Formats: sequence, C-alpha cells, structure tokens
Amino acid sequence: MQFLFRYANPAQFMRLSDAALPLLVAATLLAFAVGLYLGLTVPPDYQQGDSVRIMFLHVPAATAATTVYGAIAVCSILSLVWRHPLSDTAARAAAPFGALFTALGLVTGAIWGKPMWGTYWVWDARLTSFLLLLFIYFGYMALWNAIEDEVKAARAAAILALVGAVNIPIIKFSVEWWNTLHQGESIVSGHLAPVFLAPLLVMMLAYLLLFATLWTVRIRTAILERRARSLMQGAA
Repeated sequence: MQFLFRYANPAQFMRLSDAALPLLVAATLLAFAVGLYLGLTVPPDYQQGDSVRIMFLHVPAATAATTVYGAIAVCSILSLVWRHPLSDTAARAAAPFGALFTALGLVTGAIWGKPMWGTYWVWDARLTSFLLLLFIYFGYMALWNAIEDEVKAARAAAILALVGAVNIPIIKFSVEWWNTLHQGESIVSGHLAPVFLAPLLVMMLAYLLLFATLWTVRIRTAILERRARSLMQGAA
C-alpha cells in the first residue's frame, strides 16, 4: 500500500511518467509488431480456417476490457477507503479506453460469429454480460459528467464502479455457470495449439501495454488541465 501512495503526489507521478512513457511506447510498438506478424503468418485452423486470426484481436480486446474495469474498481476502493489523491483521476481516465476495448471485443466477436455460428449475435450469457459491461462503462462516464461537483461526482462514480464490478465474475464464469454457445477457457486448460497460443499471448500483452501507455498520457493530461484551471482561477 505504501508503494501506491509513494507516487500519489501529482508532481511525483509526472516525474515518474516522464521516464516511463517512452519505454511504454517502445514496448507497445514492439509487442504489436511481433504479435501482428505472428498472427498473420500462422497457418489456417483446420476448423475455422483464416477466421481464427480474428481471435488475435477479439480475445485481447475482451481481456483488456475486463482488466481496465478491474483497474477502475481498484482505484475506486483507493478513493473511497484511503482517499488516494490520484485514484479518482486515474479511474476516470481509464473508462473511455475500457469502453473502446469492450466495443472492439463485441465487434470482432460478431465478425467471428457470423461464419462460425451463422449469425452476428445471440443472447448468449457471455455475450449478454459483456454487452452489459459496455453499458456500465457508458453509465460510469455519464455519471462523471452529470454532476458538476467533482468531489460528489467522484464518490458517486466510485460507488457505481464497485457495484458494476459484480458483472466481471459473471463474464468470466458465465460459460461454466450456464449452458452457453460461447466456448470456454482454452489458454490455461491447454486446449489451444501452441502455434496459436504464442501470437495470442503477445497480442494480449500488446493491448495491455497500449492501455498502460494511453492511460498514463490521459492521467498526465488531466493533471496538466487541473494545473491550468488553478492558474486561471488564481489569475482571475
């Protein structure tokens, strides 16, 4: 916990991110280059054909979407319980990226579903709970913008984020709790062939690095905007 508060000061965060951001950008570009190369050069699957390549976009997007929400939930706890100075800023900054990853996961899943299932959409437990995640993201962002008082908005948004976190385990275990059309977990279980596993893991890393990079930039932007408003108010 002390580590989290060590960089709670915005000035300290800015100094740390100055050094970390170039490394994050480089790591993100490298991971995407390697992941896309591996994904484009793997042989077609014996059942899915070339449609299997959509997995390298869909699964990382879905993983990133739930990971981002997990980050928002952690920041919300830090805000409500420990009053971490940057937690509200970090949580709010993460939400648009989570919504984007969720939308990308839904779109790529629909593209894969058409040739595999014969339809773009079914009201499957996994798909429905994942669609609900997108609505939760929208509601979270709308709540931030609906309340003018930032302190009240932060508290209300943090409570909503924690309530919405109930949906994350539902997404994760929906294929086990209900009889669903969506396939179950295949990475840890070893059901995925190594030739497909390598590019999938690299692309998952690339998506998470992309989020870390964009999240850092957005937090820095929010800090600078707050400083600018303070200077303008002081000048007035």
